[in-house]
Amino acid sequence: MILTALLDLYERRMRDPDPARRLAAPGFEQKGIPFILELDHAGNLINITDTRSGGKKPVAQSFLVPQGLKKAYGVASNLLWDTVEYTMGIDTRGNPARVAGQYAAFLARLHALPESAQQDPGLIAILGFLARIDIAHLATFPMWAGILEANPLITFRLQGDLDLICQRPAIVAAITSMSADEDATTARGICLVTGNLAPIGRLHTAIKNVWGAQSSGANIVSFNKDAYCSFGNNGKQGANSPVSEYAVFAYTTALNALLEKNSGQRVQVGDASTVFWAEADHALESLVADAFGEAPKDDPARGTSAVQRVFEWAQSGKATTLDGDTRFFVLGLAPNAARISIRFWHVLPIRELATRMTQHYLDLEIVRGKFDAEYPSLFRLLSACATQGKAENIPPNLGGEVMRSVLTGSPYPATLISAAIRRCRAEQDVTYHRAAVIKACLNRSIRAGNLSTLPPQKEFTAMLDPDNQSTAYRLGRLFAVLEKIQEEASPGLNATIRDRYYGAASSTPVTVFTTLLRLHHHHLGKLGIGRRVNMEKLIGEIMLHIDQFPAQLPLAEQGRFAIGYYHQRQAFFSKPHSPEEGASA
Repeated sequence: MILTALLDLYERRMRDPDPARRLAAPGFEQKGIPFILELDHAGNLINITDTRSGGKKPVAQSFLVPQGLKKAYGVASNLLWDTVEYTMGIDTRGNPARVAGQYAAFLARLHALPESAQQDPGLIAILGFLARIDIAHLATFPMWAGILEANPLITFRLQGDLDLICQRPAIVAAITSMSADEDATTARGICLVTGNLAPIGRLHTAIKNVWGAQSSGANIVSFNKDAYCSFGNNGKQGANSPVSEYAVFAYTTALNALLEKNSGQRVQVGDASTVFWAEADHALESLVADAFGEAPKDDPARGTSAVQRVFEWAQSGKATTLDGDTRFFVLGLAPNAARISIRFWHVLPIRELATRMTQHYLDLEIVRGKFDAEYPSLFRLLSACATQGKAENIPPNLGGEVMRSVLTGSPYPATLISAAIRRCRAEQDVTYHRAAVIKACLNRSIRAGNLSTLPPQKEFTAMLDPDNQSTAYRLGRLFAVLEKIQEEASPGLNATIRDRYYGAASSTPVTVFTTLLRLHHHHLGKLGIGRRVNMEKLIGEIMLHIDQFPAQLPLAEQGRFAIGYYHQRQAFFSKPHSPEEGASA
């Protein structure tokens, strides 16, 4: 199912009228090439073009080139493009014997091209240049020292042409012809993806840009030990799960295109590199990644804009048309040694996707500070629940479980609220992202429980709810009020009761609140008469529905405590204040 959907995407993108989105035909690939050597028809070097652009970490321009080989430890040259050591035989790393072998492999591939390509002026120019490489002339170009240091990819262009030499019609026709000849000698079988009798791919192209995987790429489909193979297929790579060479090229090309950094259809969800696409062109293909992902620094409003457009689309009535029946695919990939594991795979109609994304952000909605993002990304939510806020500390599988909840509308995983509460206690701080996570988890659990219990339980609101009679919620509010009184009574404190007592107050209230209420009288005495009266009224209103301080609060109640504390703290900074929210005198 996954490979079939990717093959369909490839065939659609291969016909895309936009050259920037169009995928390469079989035998070719898009590759970032930093430097191009400009040659005249006699093979003389005219110029070296630097295709890179962008700030501190420049990115090379992408070009259509013959498909590269999967390299491991041996010598294997790409056709008409490769590193400086391969293409020119210049040693940059102190291993001349190996470089000599690499250069010989590069020349061998050029000479193996059919006669039609050998007569092409572009190939003649390359062979002429390689026959008399002038190191002294190369050194006159300003970027040559950097090229020797980095050993980057290079290719060639004929003077006066816009296309690369590897893109000239005679070269393209020769490569296509050679691919067809190779297919004729390859073992044939029934392809599991297309169902057709076709040449079976022995090795699958590596999938790159999966976070945490090998930089050279890894595979979804691979078998390298006899124990993994079906009976009778030992030693026959590719025969264990026969996929045609065309299907291999198609699905790997499509997936690598989705995983590119600037594809607009990928986002990092925990340890899972996640890609999105629809079975037909649709605006949501790019909106989903913008909504779930991190907004770029030069366009911080992109995520908010994307979520708002999803809301508009879901509410406009378009979701009820045939457009809403278009299937949408979500694929999560995670590293697993030299292979890639499928972390999650979801298929759903676009109308359901828009509805569930809308519900996800409504569940997260909570009062926030001026500089907090209105619609936090999945990365920010998960990082807020991880030790030290670092992505590498996000628990394995948590990202996939959260994505599953978002796309199915089911309750969020218990591990998510547990992680958020644990970080609140460890750091003595209920941040915006943690409060949003806790509220969303609690509301989904309440909603699921209301399907089978009566009377229905009230969900948490985005802002302070003075009518919420939950003991844990009110204890959280009370703790925030006591902290506020202390802050106003003793301005400039390095630490407040939150830094010392939050963990105990949120889990074992009876051990803390008696002491805190005794201390608060001392702090109240330092306030002005009007402010003191308002604070006393607020404490009385909160404690009206607290019969006794619980000995312990279970996990869900600790979440209610955190929301109550967060709501009350935010209410103190909101204007105008009502008496219930802690009004000033």
